[in-house]
Amino acid sequence: MGTRAGLISVADPVQGWQEALRAGLVGLSSEPLNCEVPPALLGGDVTPTSRFFRRNHFPIPELDVADWRLEIGGLVRRRLSLSVGELTKFGTVSEVAVLECAGNGRQLFSPPAAGEPWGLGAVGNAKWTGVRLADVLDHADIQGGAVEVVFRGADRGSMPGSAETIAFERSMSVAVATHSGALLAFAMNDEPLPARHGHPVRLVVPGQYAVASVKWLTDIIVTDRPFDGFFQAEHYVFEWQRGATVVREPVAEAQVRALITEPGEGDELRSSSFTVRGVAWSGAAPVARVMVSIAGGQWQPARNLGTPDRHSWLQWEIPMRAAAPGPLTIRARAIDGVGRTQPAEPEWNRLGYGGNFVHEVAIRLR
Repeated sequence: MGTRAGLISVADPVQGWQEALRAGLVGLSSEPLNCEVPPALLGGDVTPTSRFFRRNHFPIPELDVADWRLEIGGLVRRRLSLSVGELTKFGTVSEVAVLECAGNGRQLFSPPAAGEPWGLGAVGNAKWTGVRLADVLDHADIQGGAVEVVFRGADRGSMPGSAETIAFERSMSVAVATHSGALLAFAMNDEPLPARHGHPVRLVVPGQYAVASVKWLTDIIVTDRPFDGFFQAEHYVFEWQRGATVVREPVAEAQVRALITEPGEGDELRSSSFTVRGVAWSGAAPVARVMVSIAGGQWQPARNLGTPDRHSWLQWEIPMRAAAPGPLTIRARAIDGVGRTQPAEPEWNRLGYGGNFVHEVAIRLR
């Protein structure tokens, strides 16, 4: 048997909180640990591991890699129980990919939506190294009639309103599991995964909101029916009121978004000529272009820094000139390769997911 609930130690929450604050993150809660990154620290090719946002529902488990096994079962013809060393035999690959919490931008909704009051920093871009999930599932040989694949993490606890202990579990269709480019990752930015980011192995699903990228992975179960666990059917779902009907849909593909990283909110600039910089990404397609507006003026195209990538974020910049000193508002929005763009007001939903508002930064020119 692999590492299970009775054998799991829990990371020191005080230490985790202090490490995050020392790294410059903004703390939302210490137990469970939830911290975001100020937009000014989000630039660059990749996000340093120490500055990658933290999103948890339960205490962070610490697993002994020597005892850990990944159990793969359900509707497969070959059940597997793999150590990290055995996983690497499937062939190691690396990919730079954005992970964004589905609640990123939640505090911008009006009226307020339920959940952690994320600003805009629950996102990061990292180099992930592991093995292709599709290769492991192919070796397990999925049986006919399979519908979904469930991923279970070692983190567990109770949710408000219930005394029942549950594990963090999410599912995806067999098609997404086998064709999304998902990784079973054991390294982040060329270093072993730290405990706070899923050691020893986590799932990384490029293009999907980060909830799909289950940390501290212990079990993969192939099923013949839709999964209805708490974090699939009750939490991490869009819930819209459409007339007399409530429409519910699990969050999945990340929305298109551009963020301004420079200048920052409240900055005072000495010159009327300055450069606006930022990052942009989308779950559906590479970012095609970023448009920027100052002082309510016309939208202007920014210059892409590098080639748009399917899963990594795109850095961009644009030189701007203001007409006069005083307060100034800068706005940015991205358009991806399938034509999606950011709305001024995303549709309100009860749990505040998918809040890809046009990013607006207020500064002052001297």
